[in-house]
Amino acid sequence: MKILVTGGTGFIGARLVQMCRERGDEVRVLAQANTAAEEANLAGLRADGVAVTLGSITDPAAVGAAVEGMQQVFHLAAAQHEAGRPDEHFRQVNIEGTRFLLEAAATAGVQRFVHGSTIGVYGSLEGEISETSECRPDNIYGRSKLDGEAVVAGFARRLPVVTVRISETYGPGDRRLLKLFRAIHSGMFFMMGPGTNLHQLIFVDDLVEGMLAAARSSGSGEIFLLGGPERLSTNEMASAIGEALGKPPWRFRAPLWPFTTTAVVLEALCRPLGIQPPLHPRRMDFFRKTFTLDTGRAAARIGFRPAVKFREGVARTLAGYREAGLM
Repeated sequence: MKILVTGGTGFIGARLVQMCRERGDEVRVLAQANTAAEEANLAGLRADGVAVTLGSITDPAAVGAAVEGMQQVFHLAAAQHEAGRPDEHFRQVNIEGTRFLLEAAATAGVQRFVHGSTIGVYGSLEGEISETSECRPDNIYGRSKLDGEAVVAGFARRLPVVTVRISETYGPGDRRLLKLFRAIHSGMFFMMGPGTNLHQLIFVDDLVEGMLAAARSSGSGEIFLLGGPERLSTNEMASAIGEALGKPPWRFRAPLWPFTTTAVVLEALCRPLGIQPPLHPRRMDFFRKTFTLDTGRAAARIGFRPAVKFREGVARTLAGYREAGLM
């Protein structure tokens, strides 16, 4: 297949590109490199001979050039949790940028458009979640991603589209879970709260397989939840990482409420100044929110069955960190 990946310098996008090339696809990337990790991924893509179109998803000319001649589009480019950015930036990238890409894909006769969304559209909703659960986004990222999903749905009659809502994703190259690995390795990590809240993380290779399965699906306009095979508490996650590192996972436990209150205050003070707060409410979600996913629809409709359990994923992630000199 001739495949376009937007956001191909990001953690998930870079792995998607690699796995598509391994199976023989011709891949083009539309991307920007705004961080050191993305710069490294961009250099790696170019070294591997991947065709790269540098440009913003909000630039119709760049989008049109990138889509030309492509059979499938995987849309992963997004404004996420960027400090100092006004709400309009998120709307321009996650809503209008998505619209530009859909228009270009429809004009180019793309055969399948896979839109990468997030479980963040559920916001504060807790407990077991399915595709039909109420969406309650509680920040501009979640709201703009949900509105982007609506734009995708509006193209369902013009273009074969499918949306995947992605759970917490980890694996070699992920910089978010790297912070937890480093904190446990250094002995600086401590548990906030009881640690009994649940996660349903997905290893990046399982996620990519789910996205590829979604691209093979029939019909248009469906939404699929993609999460991992296990439901783990924060305690269990930290224990598994500590075991892989040969370190105690934490030395003491602190109550959660002082940190949650401080995070709210810091974000309110720092955001108007364009400063990334050292602690913010979203980071506290790791210790307090429970997300468990009913992935039955994805299993039944596209054969999605994630295979990598967390302990295996942790071992593979740690090996990747060490190979890259990050640990």
